[in-house]
Amino acid sequence: LNSTLRTARPLRVLVVSFGSLEGAQLWLEQTGCTFDMLLDPQRKIYRSFGLGSSYAKVMKFGCLLQYSEYGAVKRDFPDVPPRLLEDIYQMGGDFLLDEAGKVLLSHPSKTPMDRLTVKDILQAAAAAGCSASSA
Repeated sequence: LNSTLRTARPLRVLVVSFGSLEGAQLWLEQTGCTFDMLLDPQRKIYRSFGLGSSYAKVMKFGCLLQYSEYGAVKRDFPDVPPRLLEDIYQMGGDFLLDEAGKVLLSHPSKTPMDRLTVKDILQAAAAAGCSASSA
């Protein structure tokens, strides 16, 4: 084995949500997501990464146009009952941390659809010595 593989650390994906347990379970079921989820109802994690809510960013014409195209490509939104919708303007992001909590990659989303690709995240993980295959 080369030195990169010998020193690789496991990579664990964690989804963070501010919603209710019922809403989180429904979202996990409807999306088929199998990653662990952490609920952050007070949004302490969101605030620590500088993630706020933004009506302007969510309601940008480009975002609304992309959402409107979902029907044409037969892509559905999760069917969440209105009583479980909390803050549709909350912004998210993609972050990579090491075991000590040091941020190795930080990407606060500029729009709801501004997300890093899996390839981008895996490249950053590889550069930090993490290994997705051993998770």
